[in-house]
Amino acid sequence: MKKLYLIRANITKFGGAEMYLSRLSKALKSQNIDHQAVHSIFPKFLPSWLRVILFNLQVCSTKRNKFYFSLDRITCPDIYRAGDGVHKVFLTVEKKSKLNPLHPIYLFLEKRCLQKAKCIVANSEMIRKQIINTYSINPEKIKVVYNGVESKELDHQNSFDRLSKEFSIKENQSILLYVGSGFKRKGVEEFLKIVSRLKNSDIKAFIIGKEKNIEYYQQLAIALKIDNQVVFTGTREDVNDFYTISDIFLFPTRYEPFSNVVLEAMSFENAVFTTRQNGASEILDNEFVMKTPLDFSVVQKIDKLLSNKEALKVIQKNNKSKSMRFSIEKNLSETLKVINEVIN
Repeated sequence: MKKLYLIRANITKFGGAEMYLSRLSKALKSQNIDHQAVHSIFPKFLPSWLRVILFNLQVCSTKRNKFYFSLDRITCPDIYRAGDGVHKVFLTVEKKSKLNPLHPIYLFLEKRCLQKAKCIVANSEMIRKQIINTYSINPEKIKVVYNGVESKELDHQNSFDRLSKEFSIKENQSILLYVGSGFKRKGVEEFLKIVSRLKNSDIKAFIIGKEKNIEYYQQLAIALKIDNQVVFTGTREDVNDFYTISDIFLFPTRYEPFSNVVLEAMSFENAVFTTRQNGASEILDNEFVMKTPLDFSVVQKIDKLLSNKEALKVIQKNNKSKSMRFSIEKNLSETLKVINEVIN
């Protein structure tokens, strides 16, 4: 097989695409497949719109006969993995400043990228449909390959011991969890409003992630009278410990191509609720899918589960076994199949 070049401008510990890239790289290594990740050589202090243009120039001017598997919108991909979704659709959800040149640049690159790619990998049916409906791309050019998760061993007692010291968690206390950076799009306001409506007040609700306007959400928790239940942790290296001890993972996002956190939470034996605006909802049963981020019918469902630990346990075990059907190994074999088809 030709050497693969995995294209992604940014290197960050906490981004979903970057985490996917490192998992994919690890899996490729285990199969002795020659590959190299290509990142932006341009400094972070440059405006983001300029870095996007320069990165496209960087990879496309040096492409020659290299085989590009791109996780970014560029004008010269062989295969484009649309893990960031469809920017044109995203802009209808998020009201972004018209003055920021980043968005028209993204739209230009997105259109060219989708047209130029020999094949497009969408990580959900939702994204596949959005690409077809928004850009009239031939449906046969798009393959759906769901995200994959690494199998991990759970050590509940150790995780609980570590976190209970830091956060004063009581034995058998119910734990709700949210993980994600960019609180507005990913539904932290909605998460807080849902928590404030729960009958069961003996819970800890952890919000893990980075947010510029963190004070707004902290003030909202106070206004909703749940500041004694909600803990904002910022980003954490030990996020797996939180997944391990939590009962229910709640992710009322406004737009998400397929959030890895849903699969992660399932693999750590959580009951999971998310919105149908999240491609990951396609792997959940209907009762766990919220129609919108403010679908308050979820409140009753969460209360019911928290008061019936046996029913909760059954769902958690089911989610664990369901997540095993979406392994990183399966993702890799489906992705390699696509790559081989394009190369040959």
